Amino acid sequence: MQTQTTIVDNAVNLISSMPKNSTWDDIMYEIYVKQKIEKGVEDSKSGRVTSHEDVKKMFSQR
Repeated sequence: MQTQTTIVDNAVNLISSMPKNSTWDDIMYEIYVKQKIEKGVEDSKSGRVTSHEDVKKMFSQR
């Protein structure tokens, strides 16, 4: 039987790995970054990406 890691498990592991003198802001920042990375990986796996060349074109037209 394979156990699935939950968001709460991930949060507990993340917080447990942080220094003991971490602030609430430190904890919230780390959770925010982890959430954004996971969303980016999910988008990438689903094909919701923009090529580097297309991004360069978008910003060079300004």
